[in-house]
Amino acid sequence: MVFKNPCMIHLFSTENNIINNYIAELRDVDVQKDSLRFRNNLIRLGSMMGYEISKKLNYEEKEVQTPLGIATVNVCSDKVVLGTILRAGLPLHDGLLQTFDTAENAIISAYRKHESELKFSIEVEYMSSPSLEDKILILCDPMLATGMSMVSCWKILTERRGLPKETHIVSVIASEDGFNYTKRHLPSDVNYWIGAVDPELNAKSYIIPGLGDAGDLAYGIKL
Repeated sequence: MVFKNPCMIHLFSTENNIINNYIAELRDVDVQKDSLRFRNNLIRLGSMMGYEISKKLNYEEKEVQTPLGIATVNVCSDKVVLGTILRAGLPLHDGLLQTFDTAENAIISAYRKHESELKFSIEVEYMSSPSLEDKILILCDPMLATGMSMVSCWKILTERRGLPKETHIVSVIASEDGFNYTKRHLPSDVNYWIGAVDPELNAKSYIIPGLGDAGDLAYGIKL
């Protein structure tokens, strides 16, 4: 289902598509025991969501020399920058990169800095990004829990590297609170590509029912 208000919100869970199979496996505690499959499902989701995003970009005709003549093909004319938030975002980023294989890349290290067990702020330690001016920014993070990481990373990227022509946010699972927080704190024309939206956060700001810690499930428990 697609809404424009003026942003575009594409929620894959409202449609019958194979993406939901991969999300089901990501949530499944038995399938989660296989970290390789967990990462591969995130990669596949990134590739499929990237394909859907590609339908909304700009194209131009290009003549291609074949062994037997000239073929005219519509090719994407937009310059794309793929941004990801470490570390859980890496497999999703890899899937997007398989679709947008000539894209530039932005990498951001952000984490929850806890003041207490339940209270935290978002700390950004590292950023590497090309200029975003007049480009398409696709910013991904598998879990949109509070929305604070996504908002902080977008603001730092745009403050330091310029405003993109368009921004597309990609997440596998969002909470209602995180989704609403992100929409409130980002420009109204940002586009959202979300696998599913879950109803709540627990006291530690983890999505319920969610799937757990995506970074730990993909790469092992952190210290």
